[in-house]
Amino acid sequence: MTVTEHVRPSEAPETAAQVLSAEQRYADELAFLAAYDDGARPPGWALTPRAVVTFIQGSDGEALKLPAERRTGPDGTELPASMTIAAKFVGERSLVERCVVTLAGERGLLLVGEPGTAKSMLSELLAAAVCGTSALTVQGTAGTTEDAFRYGWNYALLLAQGPTPQALVDSPVLTAMRSGRVVRIEEVTRCLPEVQDALVSILSDRRMNVPELSGTEDGLIRALPGFTVIATANLRDRGVSEMSSALKRRFNFETIHPIADADVETDLVRQQATAAVRRAGAAYTVDDAVLDALVTVFRDLRSGRSGEGWDVERPGTVMSTAEAVQVAVSLGLSAAYLPGGDTLDLVPGHLLGVVRKDDQNDHARLLGYWDGPVRRRAEDGSAMWRRLWDLRESLR
Repeated sequence: MTVTEHVRPSEAPETAAQVLSAEQRYADELAFLAAYDDGARPPGWALTPRAVVTFIQGSDGEALKLPAERRTGPDGTELPASMTIAAKFVGERSLVERCVVTLAGERGLLLVGEPGTAKSMLSELLAAAVCGTSALTVQGTAGTTEDAFRYGWNYALLLAQGPTPQALVDSPVLTAMRSGRVVRIEEVTRCLPEVQDALVSILSDRRMNVPELSGTEDGLIRALPGFTVIATANLRDRGVSEMSSALKRRFNFETIHPIADADVETDLVRQQATAAVRRAGAAYTVDDAVLDALVTVFRDLRSGRSGEGWDVERPGTVMSTAEAVQVAVSLGLSAAYLPGGDTLDLVPGHLLGVVRKDDQNDHARLLGYWDGPVRRRAEDGSAMWRRLWDLRESLR
């Protein structure tokens, strides 16, 4: 079902890094929108709130036209006369608007949801559009210390000079406070409660005390206008380090749900898989029917119910869109670099690799799915699902 088409390394896209930040990938769009919408902006914002929403949700296929007097960027470069802004996040526009309003009010924003629902991507896009950088980031882990939210010390200077402003090492949070920018905290619930609580006074008082420098003008650091925090948390991590009530009250919660529309999810998987395989130096040649079947399996197992209304036992593993993209990428790479068979034959093995990540009992649940919806679709006459049913033995 595939036709292999190789791309020579010289034809592959050249990038300075495997993954570029949002402000690098979309620098042209950000510069255009900054000139296009000259309305009121909250203090410290690079774009207007309306332009931030347009940057994330796109311009609905409309080419935005830039007046001639605004076609020179701040660095002197010539901006295009018009540009169509692509949608970057699949989700309700009202959700994005609520996020933007929260940040405009300088209130903390907490994005929660199942793993793989693009919380981090939305966080990055918001930070890039609001303040021009998504680099001020703290990755929450069980080993994250309070220094990551407050400050540390250059111990060589500390020993030589004692506690001085020069010896202070700013955390990403403190850097954001000093510059009036957005700081991102990934997986905040993976941090220990006593570490999380360092954020309480920062979000409420908008200042940070440095006791070692008390009595000097550097002993109290106040946040500049524009400073705020975007945090993310997985719903499945609630039991890791539950947030205190005091910290919860300082955030507006927004839940990111899985993609509701199957066609939209399939298009997204195709786009992201195509881009990933192209970065690997190949063309993406997986048949659309294979992708449709792959996304269907993920959606059925994720929801616990097939599109036909048949009950499905949900695995403990999160069958997220992000996981579907990774499987689609693997299929594309196999088709490009290890051709010789039907790409559909590889689907069961990759699915088994996904469901076995958390619970070995999920293997039996995947077999149950094959004995249910896959068999029924095969009996209804679908050649695609008949082939998948014939591949059941490869799941053992």
